Amino acid sequence: MLFYTLPYLLFFLPITLVLFFYGKFLKIDRKIILILLSAFFYSWWNIYYLPLIIFSILMNYYFYKKITSGNPNRKKNLIFGITLNILLLIIFKYTDFIIQNINLLLSTNISYLNLPFPLAISFFTFQSITFLVNVYDEDLLDVKAKDFFLFIIFFPQLIAGPIVRYRHMMPQFNNESNWMFNKRNFIIGLIILFIGLVKKVYFAGTLSEFVDMGHQNLGELSFLSSWILSLSFTFEFYFDFSGYVDMATGSALMLNIVLPQNFNSPLKATSVIDFWQRWHMTLTYFLTTFIYYPLLKSLKQINFLSTMLITFCVFLIAGIWHGPSWNFILFGAFHGLGLIINHVYKRYLIFNISKFILWFLTFNFINISFIFFRTKEIENIILILKKMFDIKSFFYGDLLIDKLSMKFFNDINLFICFLLSIIVCMAFKNSYELINKR
Repeated sequence: MLFYTLPYLLFFLPITLVLFFYGKFLKIDRKIILILLSAFFYSWWNIYYLPLIIFSILMNYYFYKKITSGNPNRKKNLIFGITLNILLLIIFKYTDFIIQNINLLLSTNISYLNLPFPLAISFFTFQSITFLVNVYDEDLLDVKAKDFFLFIIFFPQLIAGPIVRYRHMMPQFNNESNWMFNKRNFIIGLIILFIGLVKKVYFAGTLSEFVDMGHQNLGELSFLSSWILSLSFTFEFYFDFSGYVDMATGSALMLNIVLPQNFNSPLKATSVIDFWQRWHMTLTYFLTTFIYYPLLKSLKQINFLSTMLITFCVFLIAGIWHGPSWNFILFGAFHGLGLIINHVYKRYLIFNISKFILWFLTFNFINISFIFFRTKEIENIILILKKMFDIKSFFYGDLLIDKLSMKFFNDINLFICFLLSIIVCMAFKNSYELINKR
């Protein structure tokens, strides 16, 4: 079930609110209500995925028990638990990609397994790993099975994040004052939900039609249309993802649950470092806390070169986490390289660059990087980049006869949507700033 669909907006969410706040009359535990409704929400997409997430929850709760049992093998149980989580993710998400590359490299003909790609497996896997590490660090010592089940499967954050932490979420569910209907939270949550709906349906939906058409006609691109196409996807991607998170945040707030911030106006960033402190912030936290720092601590000698190599490796992981494709790996590598350049500039260069120029360079870096994210074939990525930097076409008149750019300027709704995208991203406050005003 998707947040912007009528079944969710008109039936699922209202029924959930009524049962959660007034379920006491049915003498049903509120947490059980949310667990059952979240399982239904997850099953709406494909009920055959439900056993996998249940297995993952039971497996991780088992390792929680093993880690906290007092036996001397705590660290081994943690490593084993993390390994099984990663193995589960690899089996269902990356097996065919691995087979494809083996066939390519070794000229073999291994058959694809064609395993199903379970919804949200990347998110609940990282969330489970976060939980196990926090348990090992003795942050969590008394976790009930019911609470852990709700922590993983809670429907607002399940599909596309944010990646939440147990210590942040469960005190809110256990706070009895949150079980009472809160008119202020409901209204603010409804506003945030509506903002996300507009982002997803109007902005992302309008721009996606043009982006899809552009990618179906890449051979007709010129200097102008290639830039319009790349910028359109940058705004589409942002509004699609942040809009979905806004709808998740608004839905949770209507239930008196505050989800952690996941976006902080990322297209206003003035460096690649700043961008990753603003974009998918909970993923950045996970990568930094559970991959970057452990790798850093494993080194015998820490220096600038080694930290940069680890940064690059971490972003290769971040790239492949997004999906089983080489374009995602290239996306991660491109950002890893950008971060290295950013750190080198901060460390060695003494001259200052104006904030506007830093923003301009960062924005264009991000815009170019999203080409790797959207375009599946490597040759098409190269084609778009060539067109974007083909200055000669600008001077030889291609600008005036480009069909795709003419389509863009002739479609009033699309053109207005594009201009509004710039204004909203650069001038407006973000949704979380609005929440904090409550």
